[in-house]
Amino acid sequence: MQNLTEFVTGNVTSNNILSVIIKVCVVIPFFCVFLCCIAVMLHIFVSHRQFMDTSRYILFAYMLINDTLQLLSSVILFLFVMGGVKFSLVYCIPLLIISTATFQNTPLILATMSLERYVAIFYPLQRPVAWRSDRIWIIILSLWLINCIFPIIDHSIKEHNPAVDILSTPVLCKATVVNSSQIQTLFRAATSILFFTVVAVIILFTYVRILLETRKLKQDKASVSKAMHTVLLHGFQLLLCMLAFTIPITESVIALHSKWKPEDVAYFNFFCFILIPRFLSPLIYGFRDQSLRSYIEKTFLCCLNTVKPSRQTAGQRICLSNF
Repeated sequence: MQNLTEFVTGNVTSNNILSVIIKVCVVIPFFCVFLCCIAVMLHIFVSHRQFMDTSRYILFAYMLINDTLQLLSSVILFLFVMGGVKFSLVYCIPLLIISTATFQNTPLILATMSLERYVAIFYPLQRPVAWRSDRIWIIILSLWLINCIFPIIDHSIKEHNPAVDILSTPVLCKATVVNSSQIQTLFRAATSILFFTVVAVIILFTYVRILLETRKLKQDKASVSKAMHTVLLHGFQLLLCMLAFTIPITESVIALHSKWKPEDVAYFNFFCFILIPRFLSPLIYGFRDQSLRSYIEKTFLCCLNTVKPSRQTAGQRICLSNF
């Protein structure tokens, strides 16, 4: 009987280890592909002055950096949880703050990009100083300050447990473990609702105003229509971000209609509602932009010509001349 128990225990342990390995092997390559795509787009921004002189592209580059930080912190926390790694709160809390701040920052960036299109259409000659490309950093800095304040408040209102020493007591670095009090849950819910409601109102307002302006103008309808489609795309990106709020619903549905383990449900939600939307959102916007897409295609052609030196012909010379 003892041997049978040891066999079953060992079999369950090996299955758990195999499950963890599979999950990690799926997430890491996916994240590496994302990093490669982001690196290519950021390289294009740095290499071509016309992008860095345009407020819209500067905000998009900022969104790329923000989403990279968000996915990086999320993947690090995911690996720690998968490996059962515990460490003190003094190291865990900064990771959670970065993850939360960057998560909340994405919808605000989308709202800012929609407002930038609104300003460009309605105030083309009298653009406010803060919206100029050389001063857009003021808005970016303001967004960072806003998004860092709320996570800090969230951790400040935590009910202190005397048994937990912030410097030495090891804990599993999960938001549901570290921030488990009811007041923190309510605060995070209220903050998320506030952020996404404000952003949705801004995007809807800019879209309706640009739509009305399209009907009034007899000239330059093409640029106004393009701005309208861009704002609509920002609304779609916002919907992708809001998929993260469906996690409690999917957890309940999966728990009722399947026999999945809680860790498998958490992994499914992490991959489908956090990783994939953050991966798709910048890529959809980047590849939709005609100017940026042409440079991306040239960059990949350069990479292909470098990998295949035997085919270094006029195509590569054109590629090199563009960079």
